[in-house]
Amino acid sequence: MSKDICLVIGAGDGLGGAVARRFAAEGHPVCLTRRARHIDQLEVLAEDIRADGGEAHAFGVDARSEEETAALFDRIENEIGPIGVTVFNIGANVRFDIRDTTVRVFTKVWEMACFAGFLAGREAARAMVPRGRGSILFTGATASLRGREGFAAFASAKHGLRALAQSMARELGPEGIHVAHIVCDGAIDGVFTRSRVEDVGELLDKDVILKPEDIAENYLMLHRQPRSAWTHELDLRPWRESW
Repeated sequence: MSKDICLVIGAGDGLGGAVARRFAAEGHPVCLTRRARHIDQLEVLAEDIRADGGEAHAFGVDARSEEETAALFDRIENEIGPIGVTVFNIGANVRFDIRDTTVRVFTKVWEMACFAGFLAGREAARAMVPRGRGSILFTGATASLRGREGFAAFASAKHGLRALAQSMARELGPEGIHVAHIVCDGAIDGVFTRSRVEDVGELLDKDVILKPEDIAENYLMLHRQPRSAWTHELDLRPWRESW
């Protein structure tokens, strides 16, 4: 019997892609989403997974849209198979001084990092609860726990996402659904980090920034956990990270 589907909402070049690859390597068909304008890049990731022997499907979806998100879940459930794991991995890490933070910026960051998580979590719960099984995993950040100067919009959204995950865990755990929030405390290798940090290769060699493949191992571990010992919140940071 084939394994349930892993849906990764926000499958970019870094963590989202690594999570998709890891679940695919375990035999889970993976469904990947990004905004429609990034569908070509997403198709490259899906093709790479298929070339390695996995099953992958790419979807251009605006995760902030209730209609598009609901339609995505319906299409996967009806045309591909049951969703057993939903990973919400959309970022929105932007820096604006509070005096320069417009309503548009604040609202957009909240929509991306918090509201879209609500939509994904709600639709995942609607699909999973009747089956009495499934995992819903939310990617958090340092900003989930503390608000740093210049990151009022991002921190408030990530705080909201963490609260959402807690509420969902308390509601859905008794229904057999494992809800977990993963705090990635530190820079994660990828295009975003490489555009801002010099000597990334040296930092990777010294294990002082988070490697997407290593984080992905923990997502798979959470999905595999027996229900007698579920983790709700897991924090991951490099061994030399200050915290």
